[in-house]
Amino acid sequence: MSVLRILGIDTSGKVAAAALYDSEAGCLLAQQSVYTKRTHSQVILPLAERLLADTGLQWQDVDGFAVAKGPGSYTGLRIGIAAVKAMAYALQIPCVGISTLEGLAWQNLSWQGVICSVMTARQALVYAGLYRSDGTTVTALRPDGMQPVAELSEQLAALGEPVLLVGDAMEEIPASAFLHAASPATKLQNGAGICLAAAQAAWQTPEELFPEYLQLVKAEKDLQEKQRAK
Repeated sequence: MSVLRILGIDTSGKVAAAALYDSEAGCLLAQQSVYTKRTHSQVILPLAERLLADTGLQWQDVDGFAVAKGPGSYTGLRIGIAAVKAMAYALQIPCVGISTLEGLAWQNLSWQGVICSVMTARQALVYAGLYRSDGTTVTALRPDGMQPVAELSEQLAALGEPVLLVGDAMEEIPASAFLHAASPATKLQNGAGICLAAAQAAWQTPEELFPEYLQLVKAEKDLQEKQRAK
């Protein structure tokens, strides 16, 4: 399936981000992110509309939608995925969900080596993904997961090579000579990585798009506790 112009959005964290990517030209046409206290439902569509207006394009010029599918904020993920599903249905074009952690790795594509995407989960736990970039593509070294900070630190040290840290929980990882911090411009979700990853992904229909939280939502936890209590 040929998907040339990709509109990617990320509402998984405190930053709402959107980007427009031309995969045929290999060019990021526009990108904007905002760190806001407003709900993402108020921000994300105006962001996307502004990108299209600034590039002289219309919704009908978009060939596919990409969205961060998790991990991240439950509410934020649902907002982003619902928006993409609605737009894909309306325009009858494909969509795809991209791991938030993978998107963070892709937006640091220029780093050649191991990238550790790490996001705040709860208590002393973080969401973590390990990837390797060769400067042109990003590959996963293991499935994304949730784990204690101390355990992740030990695993990174055992790699025996430089590691780039990216994500809102990177400061939680104890400093070490082999660890390097992503720049402020690419530390948090900016939408560009979602587009780049989508250009390499298998496209989906809106019916196939769902969030991946990497941990149980509250309703699921409550149900399990009730079942154990019986």
